[in-house]
Parts: sequence; structure tokens; C-alpha cells
Amino acid sequence: MTNTDHRTLRRVLRREITGTIGLLTDEHDFRAMRRYDSFLFDDHSTYLKHVEAVLRARALQGGHTTVALFDPEDYAEFCANTGLDPDHHASRARFTARLAATGPTVLYEGQPLADLLPTLVDEAVRQATWEYATTLLARLGPCAACGEDLGRAAFTRASHLLARILDTSPPGERHLVCSLSGPPEALVAVLHADDIEGRTDLDETEALEFTTVLALGLATERPGGLVMRITAPGSPDRVHGWRLRSHGLQPLTAGEVFDAYCTDAESGDLIAPESNVDYCAPPDLGEEGPDPAHRH
Repeated sequence: MTNTDHRTLRRVLRREITGTIGLLTDEHDFRAMRRYDSFLFDDHSTYLKHVEAVLRARALQGGHTTVALFDPEDYAEFCANTGLDPDHHASRARFTARLAATGPTVLYEGQPLADLLPTLVDEAVRQATWEYATTLLARLGPCAACGEDLGRAAFTRASHLLARILDTSPPGERHLVCSLSGPPEALVAVLHADDIEGRTDLDETEALEFTTVLALGLATERPGGLVMRITAPGSPDRVHGWRLRSHGLQPLTAGEVFDAYCTDAESGDLIAPESNVDYCAPPDLGEEGPDPAHRH
């Protein structure tokens, strides 16, 4: 076999190698990495331009690249735990490979880096929210009266409520938001559910994250709420809402939904209602009241 054949075969194989780049998304993280002599960039804007150029070049060559969020604090901890020298490019590559397996990533598909960055940050926030909510649920432990795991029971309850909401809602594209107030911090989960020929289509990861946050609200009685917006062709958008209550959801009246949407959360000032939007009482979930489980 000729050298040309060898080069051709290797070029074919290189096209099948996937890659991940760890991205420093903001100035603060970028400055933290400048303490390492092996990190050669001294300007964040220049760094981002070179990252985008590399991504474009790989895409033009048929390469498949994902972008991960590079956190300098997590990186320093990783190096300390593994005995790696943090001031070495090979250590950064090892850490990035770990991010590809465990952290939030976004596929580069030729989009401008300015569009990719917010998506990557949103993915990181989503994963952190789910991990935090999962940890708090696990810490609830067993019920003192019956021994049932409180976190698991709340998750089962939240799954049931979400299924009832989707089953009883009018057809259309549904956008659900579950929000919990602190302390120590507010949590928000979002779920998109499309109606495709009478069948609900949703992202399993989104559904897991949403159910976990809802379960935390049900189990801990944090102040919170759930809002659903339904969009369907040829009709106004419909907005429904519930308050979170112990082990259940309390429906909001149409007036309460209107007030919630048309009042600034920080200032309390009124906001003009959106056009072509109906603020409605939610559909009947078919329940007599909140599940009495673990109210003993």
C-alpha cells in the first residue's frame, strides 16, 4: 500500500474523531486562567475569536465538536484531586475530556459563538439546578412515621401531577415553568411539550429536571408556582397557573393569573397585558385535593 493510501485512510479516520473544547465564557473565568504561564492568551475577546476560528475550521473539515463550560475553580480542584499540574495544557485537556462525559455541552453546528454562549450557560444552569434539587430531595430521608423515602414519594407525586397537567391541557405547544423561592436561592425549571397528532412529545432530560424541582417544592413547601402557556394555530395563547402547596397544586383563578403576568415581580408596578393572550383558570386535574401522604 502506498504512502498516499496511508495518508488517505488516516485522513478518513480523523474525520471520525469527535472533539470537545472547554470554553471560558466570561471575563472573570478568563482572568482566573491567566495565572497559569501555559495559558497564553491575555485578552478575552481575542481568545473568543480564536476559539470561533478553530470551531469553524473543524466544521469545514467535517469535524464534530462539542463545547463545554470550563470552570477554573472546578479545574483547580480536579488537578488537586488527581495530582496533575494545573499549569500544563495536557491537564486542561484531561479536564475537558471529563467535562465531555459529565458536564453540560453544546454541539457546534456553525452558529455564531455569540449565539452558542447563552445556550451553553443555560445548559450549565439547568444541570446545576437539577443536581442541587436532587441533593436536597435525597437529604429528606425517610418519613419518621411510616419509613417511606420522602424524596422518592415527592418525585412520584410530582410525576403524577405533571402527567395530569399534560393529559388535561388543551392541545398545542405547551411551555411550562416551575419556580421555587429561596432560601438559599431561587430555582427555576422549564419544560417544553409539543402536541403531535394528539401525542405529547417532550425531552426526557427536561422532564426529569422539571419533575425534580416540582418534587422539591411539594416536599419542602417552599413558596413557588407553576405556569403553563399553550400556543395553538388560529387561537390566542392560553396561560394557566397553580400555586405549590404541600403535596399538591392549588389552581389560580383567571384574575390571579392575569395579576401574576401583569405585575413586575421586583417593583410591583403594573405591566401592560400581552395582545392575543387569554389568562385562564387551569383545567381540572381530576383530584379532590392534595395527596395526604406524609401529612401525619
